[in-house]
Amino acid sequence: MKEVPRNKFSGSIILSAVIAAMLFTSCDNTVVFEQNQKIEKSLWDVDKPVVFTAQITDTVHAQNVYLNIRNAGSYPFSNLFLFINTRFPGGQLDRDTAEIMLANADGKWLGNGLGDIWDNRILFKHNVRFPQAGEYRFELIQAMRMNPLSGMMDVGLRIEKAKEKK
Repeated sequence: MKEVPRNKFSGSIILSAVIAAMLFTSCDNTVVFEQNQKIEKSLWDVDKPVVFTAQITDTVHAQNVYLNIRNAGSYPFSNLFLFINTRFPGGQLDRDTAEIMLANADGKWLGNGLGDIWDNRILFKHNVRFPQAGEYRFELIQAMRMNPLSGMMDVGLRIEKAKEKK
């Protein structure tokens, strides 16, 4: 059996590519928490809230809370209404309602798109200070008139340190 000649540079090229990828995708030190959850079969049932549990340690600095939404181009509406329940470490409950615009008045999808998938990161709370350190539970519940809500692929929550004013 004849040995196939190897390119001695192929290993170093692969190693270089891996190192470059790691450098370009380095950790963002402003992110406190980020998690996304897939909506099974892209059908979001009103009785199945998407739940996130975040450990918050910083009660001094302001933080921003974002909602990550990924929808298919087949999503039947231009907006999305959500109920957002926040359970504090001490047991208190805060409930918000949010309307998220996913398309403009002409029906053009907002956010970043690739093919038939659209991603949006929406600022939900700006410069918020968490009053207690500990575990916060966030429940996102779709509040549209369609159940199950079709075309919703992923829903997420991101908490990051707010930029300090100079």
